[in-house]
Amino acid sequence: MNADNHSEIQVERALAASLGKLLDQVGWLRGWEMTREARVGTGRVIDLLVTVPLPKGGKALLCVECKKELRPSEFRQFADRVQQVLPPAREAVPVLGLPSVSPRIAELCAERGWGWFDLAGNCRLDVPGLLHLQHTGIPSVHRRPRPLANLSTPAAGRVIRALLQPEKREMYWTQRKMQTQCQPNVSLGLVNKVVRYLRDEAFIEELPNGGFRVRDPLKLLFAWRDAYRFDRHQRRNYFTLLQGSKLREALANFGACVNEEAAYAAFSAADFQAPHVRQPKTWLYVRESAIPGFEQAIEAKLVESGENLVVLIPDNDGVFYQADAGAQSGNRLACTNEVQTYVDLCHCGGRGAEAAEAVLGQCLKPKWKAGERKI
Repeated sequence: MNADNHSEIQVERALAASLGKLLDQVGWLRGWEMTREARVGTGRVIDLLVTVPLPKGGKALLCVECKKELRPSEFRQFADRVQQVLPPAREAVPVLGLPSVSPRIAELCAERGWGWFDLAGNCRLDVPGLLHLQHTGIPSVHRRPRPLANLSTPAAGRVIRALLQPEKREMYWTQRKMQTQCQPNVSLGLVNKVVRYLRDEAFIEELPNGGFRVRDPLKLLFAWRDAYRFDRHQRRNYFTLLQGSKLREALANFGACVNEEAAYAAFSAADFQAPHVRQPKTWLYVRESAIPGFEQAIEAKLVESGENLVVLIPDNDGVFYQADAGAQSGNRLACTNEVQTYVDLCHCGGRGAEAAEAVLGQCLKPKWKAGERKI
């Protein structure tokens, strides 16, 4: 027996033991049986077949495929291949067993109606009408490979912002085109690294002409949201006597002078893009070099409390990418683009999550959907 086969068998045995422990934890579940190398459906051999008696008679089947590793980019093809040979009965539930299940794999399993579990005891097993077993957050007993790219870096953020812009939803990208879009300070090597990672995670798909496009913009947005480092932006609190139309006019004039060095951010950007949450402060991104001019133009003073202006000094210029100038809003300061507005709101606290949902539902989802029809 070669070493690879031996290793596969060891993994399968360990996963069988882990699944057995999970089922034994359900005190009322009695009479289940596990068979290794069982034939189902059209005769395919399933790694583990668990038979579970149903309360009203009959039985449910957990059809378990055990893998040493499985990339998210491989999951859809793998799942299609397995489901073609499973019994058609509603009670036949496909399940994936891995030494360690990444959040992205768990996400893909949920999309396809698969259960999953790992060696640490994390799991999501669902037999309709009988069993729902879910455990998450248990430290992995198996070290996953280090990811190719870190989505929290400013350079990775430039790539993701470009991919997620609704007006670019139908674009067929190449790495060279992406590098040009992400200038300055993003090398072709970095673009290659991020694109490879996004492909492995099944966020983008390769095209026959050698290019690629976004497969799942919503889940990519969520992944970037979770990795995004809002705390890298320096926050300063200001007070100004200017209010209402006078403040908006002063900000518009300031923006016209500095050119892409300032923009409405977070709640204030959402006020223009998807009005939903009222709050009294004006939120802005202002490049650090433009702060002296901002303080003079807006008559703003730094304060420790009682602020009515929240100024974020960005850690990189990516926040100004594809700023929304608001063609129908008249003469005003630009807003961050809707993708940037969404991720910032998710990290602002207060009613930020509520405002972010409004931006997602009113702006991003409809525009992505419209873009799909053009592809």
